[in-house]
Order: sequence, then structure tokens, then C-alpha cells
Amino acid sequence: MAKNKSILKIEGSLDGMTFYKTATGHFVRTKGGISKDKIMRDPAFARTRENMQEFAHVTKSSSFLRRSIGGNLLKAKDNRVSNRLNSILTKIKKLDTQSARGERLVGNGITDPQGKLLLKGFDFNRHAPLWQVLLKDFVLDTQTGVVSITQFAPAIDLNYPEGSTHVQFGLTAVQLDFTTQTSEHTQVSGNILTLDQQTIDVHLSLANLPNGNGVLLYLLLIEFFQSVNGTYYPLRNGAYNVLHIIEVV
Repeated sequence: MAKNKSILKIEGSLDGMTFYKTATGHFVRTKGGISKDKIMRDPAFARTRENMQEFAHVTKSSSFLRRSIGGNLLKAKDNRVSNRLNSILTKIKKLDTQSARGERLVGNGITDPQGKLLLKGFDFNRHAPLWQVLLKDFVLDTQTGVVSITQFAPAIDLNYPEGSTHVQFGLTAVQLDFTTQTSEHTQVSGNILTLDQQTIDVHLSLANLPNGNGVLLYLLLIEFFQSVNGTYYPLRNGAYNVLHIIEVV
């Protein structure tokens, strides 16, 4: 695979070469290669088949996780979130010590404490990581599903984008069973706060917690708005919003 640096940017096939575009640029590769039938049958490609099977499982698990957090993802994500999440889940899958190669599962790997640590701290919008936006410490009680930020001054304790006038916090708890591909979730949204220096205590309290099987994820959402004549408009379609996995239990 080679990167196409010419001024002529085309997509498709030409003279035995395939031109294509990705999020990271324009690339070109030659046609041909090993047939799919040989890869799927030849014993020499056993490792390749194992890798393909596990890769398919990881992408399915990644899609399942993204679907499970619902509309929150539409409010805060970047164009590489799928690939970045696939990379994390691949590392988690490798922690499965129960299954044979080619059959390792994310659901087994996530039961390892290291697997939970790998997923904790994931930002769905790499352009707005939590540590860069929220400058105040918060406390999460995983037993009650409560997040608290004391003595919070929005204009001081946030790095907020130009043009924004208000902010809102949200808390979501999602129970994921990667084995059965089933999930439960509950969420709460706080009051919309003016971006000023007035101090306030922020409390986000979930009415109840999911009680299904699998791991429990807590996600913190930070949304920015611009107020015009009493109406709150999302700022630049969520380009500055935060969606962060603050804990995995």
C-alpha cells in the first residue's frame, strides 16, 4: 500500500491499480493477491482465518457497545471513534485466557481487571477529551449512581468553546453483556447552566441502576449550547461535546 501524493486524486481502478480514500488520506495498491477461497481452505492460512474470526467478533462487539449507549453517541463523537474503540476491544479480547486462538472473546477479556482499566477513560470524541474540558474534580458513587461536583463555577472550571453560553451535564449507566449481546441502560440530565462564575454544587443522580448481567459502564456527557432568544441551540453539532467512560465495574 502506498500513499498517493500527486495533485490528481481519483478513486477506483486504473491500469491494474486501485485508488481509494480513507480518513487519513488517498492511497493506492495493486490488484491481485491471494484468492479468498485459498485463504478460507488452505492449512497454511490457519492463523489468518483465526485473526479474521476474532476481528469480526471485535467489530461486532464494538458496534454493540456503540448502539447500547443510544443517542448520547450522536451528541459527542469523532469520525475515528469506531476504529479507536475496535483497537481497545482488540486488546481486551487478548486478555481472554479461557478460549482457543481464533475464539477469544471480548466478554471474557472484560472480566479481567486489566480489561476494565483498558475501557475506562475512553473518550468518544477525541477532539474534546474530558481532562481537557472539565477542570474540576468530580466524585462517582458506583453503588448509588451519583456524580457530584462541589463548588463548581462553569466559567472557571470548564474549557468551553467560543460562542457557547450554557452547558449541561448528563450521566448514563449501561450494563453490557457482550456474550449475549444484551444491554440495559438508565440516564439522567442535569439542569442547563449558564457559563458564568457563579458557584453551584452539581449532583447527577440516577433513579435506578441496571441489574442485568455483564459489566456496568458509567458515562459522563458534557454538552454546550448557545442561547438565542430563550432557545438553546447545540453548538456546532456536538463538535465540542464530551462523552467519557468514567468507570467500568
